[in-house]
Amino acid sequence: MPHQDDRRVPLARWAALAGALVLLNLALAFENVWPTLGIRLGPRLSLDALLLVLGVALAAGRGWTGSPRAVRRLAVAIVLLVAAHYVETTTRSLYGRSVNLYWDLKLVPDVGSMFAYVAQPTVLAAFVAGLIVVPVLLYLPARWVAGVLVQACLQPASRRVLIVGALAGLAAGTARLATAGEEPSRAVARPVMLAMARTAVEFAGEASGISHRPLPAPPNVANDLSRVQGADVFLLFVESYGVTSWQRPEFLEALAPARAGLSAAIAGTGREVVTGVVESTTFGGESWLAHISLLSGTEVRTPDVNMRLMTERRDTLVTTFASAGYRTVAVMPGLKVPWPEGRFYGFHDILGAPDLDYQGPPFGWWDVTDQFVIARMHERVFAPVDRPPAFVFLPSISTHTPFTPVPPYQPDWSRMLTPTPYDTGALMAAYEVQPDWTNLGPDYARALSYAHETISGYLRLHTGRDLVLIIVGDHQPPALVSGEGATWDVPVHIVTTRAAVLDRLRAAGFRDGLEPGPRLARMDTLLPILLAAFGDPR
Repeated sequence: MPHQDDRRVPLARWAALAGALVLLNLALAFENVWPTLGIRLGPRLSLDALLLVLGVALAAGRGWTGSPRAVRRLAVAIVLLVAAHYVETTTRSLYGRSVNLYWDLKLVPDVGSMFAYVAQPTVLAAFVAGLIVVPVLLYLPARWVAGVLVQACLQPASRRVLIVGALAGLAAGTARLATAGEEPSRAVARPVMLAMARTAVEFAGEASGISHRPLPAPPNVANDLSRVQGADVFLLFVESYGVTSWQRPEFLEALAPARAGLSAAIAGTGREVVTGVVESTTFGGESWLAHISLLSGTEVRTPDVNMRLMTERRDTLVTTFASAGYRTVAVMPGLKVPWPEGRFYGFHDILGAPDLDYQGPPFGWWDVTDQFVIARMHERVFAPVDRPPAFVFLPSISTHTPFTPVPPYQPDWSRMLTPTPYDTGALMAAYEVQPDWTNLGPDYARALSYAHETISGYLRLHTGRDLVLIIVGDHQPPALVSGEGATWDVPVHIVTTRAAVLDRLRAAGFRDGLEPGPRLARMDTLLPILLAAFGDPR
């Protein structure tokens, strides 16, 4: 009997060790279920789990005793690794990029407030409960895994097996990842430890300034604007308007009526449209990086470069129009606080949310609707008589994530500047639509349809006006809408009656109609293309 018990104990330990290793690997190799916050367990190999096993085994071989306190700390480390893997995997899948700890942490309060404002109370409660309960629940199996692993590493025979197995797995897994390149591997999970190390290096570089590179020389933006002289120029950045809306079948079908209406409005008012595609300098958010890239002609992909560029004195597209006698106005419906950085651009006037004086029903985090903002802009800037031509920069907000509630389009534009722009039925119907956090695609399509309807209505309302309308997507929607592996490309539409401008743009690669073609430029290199169409260099 004693002899049989001695055999059973090692077998039981080997079985427990195998179970602990499988559980550890599953906890650090799961995938995101796009487009949700859920996860999917799979047979992928976790290099993080192998590194953890190797580290514990090597420490035990050098005399580490694995005290109860050390086991608890190891369990906490496992929980933190699982949480980090979840954040990295989910962020990549839903947002389209990895976390930049230095800059993203600064945006957490604003982003959190925005989502808290539009989310249902039950969703918020579940989210907060998850933040508290899930780590506690994870600790219990992590504590068991840590205990089994430590016990195995303290035994010479099992320790040797773990070291050899971990080294072999790391070699094979690293080779497999190297051959996969940027594409996600179906066999090996990307190590979160590597992502954490990269994040730490980025954080240290941003905080210390070591990673700062010299800004490129400013482009020459001096131009006589002879081909647009006398026309009002309206630069409209449409939030989250990416080429994915022209590529995914469900969006093409949902947006077809609104796009047909926009095409009809352009043709029916005697205008023409040409379209190009540019690569934005941001993805899924941080619209201001795209704004400054186009207006300054400088590639700006990080908040650091954005801030440093704004400390310099440079000519921009805005100052070019100002030099040609235009009144330059920034209409900023999302601006609720002073914006001293805006002086960089050289606008004559900056109209923020308080200046617009919206008195209608609230929609989303910013309350204001795009149709109201365009109506107010027209009243304040384009409608007055005996004025110089105007250049207007306006970033829209009604198509911002999570895309609901979508305002109803009001055909009677005269009501938009009143406290009651909508009938009660239309307003209640809009408010009843709640975001489906597992599938924001339909909400995205509805929001873009509203944007198209608004632009169509404005063009019809002002038939005969000498206008150059530049419609640019600031960035693609987050990856939970655009899909995994989406490009950073956005459409650019130029609507005008000015034949000389259209001919220059066609020569630069723009196509007739609304449908985008191949990529022509980057957001910053779009500026010289526009200037070449608008006039001649000085």
